[in-house]
Amino acid sequence: MESKPRTRKLNGYAFDPSLSLKLDTVDINTIVYEVPWEDLDRGPIGEYVEVVDYDPTIKQLYKPIDLNGAYELVNNGLEPSENNPQFHQQMVYAVSMLTIKNFEKALGRKLFWATRLKEGPGAYEDFVPKLRLYPHAIREANAYYSPVKKAVLFGYFSASPNNVTLQMPGSLVFTCLSHDIIAHEVTHAILDGLHREYNQPTNPDVLAFHEAFADIIALFQHFTFSDVLKHQIRKTRGNLDDQNLLGQLAQQFGVAIGRYGSLRNALGSYDETGKWKPQEPDPTEYQEVMEPHYRGSILVAAVFEAFLTIYKRRIQDLLRIATSGSGILPAGELHPDLVNRLANEASKSSQHILNMCIRAIDYCPPVDVSFGDFLRAVITADFDLADDDKYHYRLAFVDAFRRRGIYPVDLKNLSEESLRYPSPMELSADTQRNVEILVDFMKDYRKRLLFETDRKKIFDLTKTYIRGNSAITGLHPRLKTKLRKTYEFEKLTGLIFNWDRFDFGNTVRKERPTFEIQNLRVVSRAGPDGKQSNQIVFGIIQKMGVVIRDGKFVRYYDPKQEKKPAGGVEVQGGSTLIFDLDSEDVQLKYAISKPLFEPKKFDTGKSRVPSERIFRQKEYQTDVLPLTLSEFTSYFGFGSDNRFGHMFSFLHNH
Repeated sequence: MESKPRTRKLNGYAFDPSLSLKLDTVDINTIVYEVPWEDLDRGPIGEYVEVVDYDPTIKQLYKPIDLNGAYELVNNGLEPSENNPQFHQQMVYAVSMLTIKNFEKALGRKLFWATRLKEGPGAYEDFVPKLRLYPHAIREANAYYSPVKKAVLFGYFSASPNNVTLQMPGSLVFTCLSHDIIAHEVTHAILDGLHREYNQPTNPDVLAFHEAFADIIALFQHFTFSDVLKHQIRKTRGNLDDQNLLGQLAQQFGVAIGRYGSLRNALGSYDETGKWKPQEPDPTEYQEVMEPHYRGSILVAAVFEAFLTIYKRRIQDLLRIATSGSGILPAGELHPDLVNRLANEASKSSQHILNMCIRAIDYCPPVDVSFGDFLRAVITADFDLADDDKYHYRLAFVDAFRRRGIYPVDLKNLSEESLRYPSPMELSADTQRNVEILVDFMKDYRKRLLFETDRKKIFDLTKTYIRGNSAITGLHPRLKTKLRKTYEFEKLTGLIFNWDRFDFGNTVRKERPTFEIQNLRVVSRAGPDGKQSNQIVFGIIQKMGVVIRDGKFVRYYDPKQEKKPAGGVEVQGGSTLIFDLDSEDVQLKYAISKPLFEPKKFDTGKSRVPSERIFRQKEYQTDVLPLTLSEFTSYFGFGSDNRFGHMFSFLHNH
């Protein structure tokens, strides 16, 4: 039987075409992407993505590339070209698959795109097999992911630089030729598939997190390009704090829209005169900045600083050896062996940081995420896979967040032990019995999926295990019936399974509370030292309308049945449940919650009251969001009752 290659090699730009027009970067800007091998149709069309190259502005359908052609197989695809639409198709495919590969490696499972929602009783979500990529979709300085179309639309436009020595005015700029823009937009699509409710601006961090996370992935993929990394090590003499390409995003795009440098930079920025200024942490920014890109840049800078801290620790011994203990490198170029060693340490550090950030997504709450939640998720997820943190990766994250005034809520200190999400304390006999019923269900689900690799079959089987059928009692009906009187589970998740104990003011609720289950998944990860972690993860989400007037809860309303009253807002609560499959008995390891009611005031003998988080959400959506995103909100509306069909189009229109 003839075996297939493990990888497909494809030529592409490391950054974008502009660096191939500069003498100092021309030799490093053309690289070979190695992506997992798969059978491809013309387009390319594979298992995860489908490139559709139609330009509606000129009504032109471009001929799709055949990456299985003899020339393409021998020559790693087509040579980079700004003028060849087939290379544009190759570029978006290569970067998309690199990004998908990095996510699947870190998450320890197959990726799924956000489903198409269906309406009506008993309706479920439709499987979306492929993300569509349109290289020439719009004639403007923009590129965005469309949650409605399940597609990424790339634009192209004529450059209007402020400094004509940086770029030719009127030259065409294709966003589909920028590694950073492609990786950024595909990450938006991936994150939408992982946490659909992160499109809803329930607090100032939510949209900013979407932007920051996409930037983080694009930035740290720079470090996987070996020749680029060594070039920048030589240029900065190993000091990656200095201005360098690795910390920049979308250089050509930034200059083309009139900036003096890249679109964003984790190390600093140019002022209006074109002078470079390194970035200094300012803890007041996190309290004052609300625009999603600028607020997100605070998180990106914190993560990049954590990387730099680790990198410096890892190269301390190399610098001591190279400088005879002085720490001061002699004048002249660095020795090639030293460059290779420094690059190796930078690559290891960046890959670990990238994996930490991706893995943390599974440890985030399913709604209303904040930067502080992300910090706790990073620390907890890394602790589960890396007992020995000898280079203090986790401390580097904590310190970088602290320097920017980013703190999780309701913690007494910033110790690693406090930041890690706690495992549930000893449960009552009734609750433990119900958890054990869920555990038996989880074991059976894992057994069915253990050797399944087909994404559609995994999706269909998961749907069955959530909804149930004649042979299987699904997870949703199990939770609905078994937890009907388990008040302790309500405290654990912060959600409502019993109306009779909730204070609804003058509203009486008789029907059962509704909730939805998202992203039931089996996870198998490997840590940096080979430690394995096997888990089952899923999210529970609940939505309800509340009326708040004068800072007080008035009553509940049903958004599906009743027009939004004065002071009304639809709020969300949710909990991520993580079951540990490695213990002798499968256990509920974490319940990471955004409560609807106030867990501190929980009492099985009294009514629960709404969480303080709900009041903060209402205040943000009614008082802060309209002022900070007035143009955004006037066009799209805002709040968790709006699906934000093309939210990213506006966020990315500079």
